[in-house]
Amino acid sequence: MREFTILDLFAYRQAGDVRFAQTIYKMSDKIKTGNQGEGLAADFLQKNGYEIIARNYRYKHSEIDLIVKKNNVLVFVEVKSRSSTQFGDPEMFVDNKKANKIFEGADEFIHTSNWQSNIRFDIVSITLKPEIKIEHFEDAFH
Repeated sequence: MREFTILDLFAYRQAGDVRFAQTIYKMSDKIKTGNQGEGLAADFLQKNGYEIIARNYRYKHSEIDLIVKKNNVLVFVEVKSRSSTQFGDPEMFVDNKKANKIFEGADEFIHTSNWQSNIRFDIVSITLKPEIKIEHFEDAFH
């Protein structure tokens, strides 16, 4: 997605397209929150002995936020970030549809990399306010 500056938003608003400007602003906030969360998750996992293998791995309609390895276990990580828990804990937003997309991408990664050992699917949940809170749920879905 194209990065929009504050001047772009102002121009859309001045042109009378307030709803489009508001949508862009909300989307850019979500992207910033997601990017910040993925960076925090990667740092957290590295500090806990995981090796980062890939970030934002894509296959067809699947995206895996992080692929990491520790103790000969390949771990596919879904990072969920929220600015607060006002609408629920971040990990609660990983549904079956999302899990199935992750499985699809993981299957392709395993096949193309010829991985022959154990795998796991984790969630790293990040809440940014009132203070940064990081939780790691190992073996979160199957």
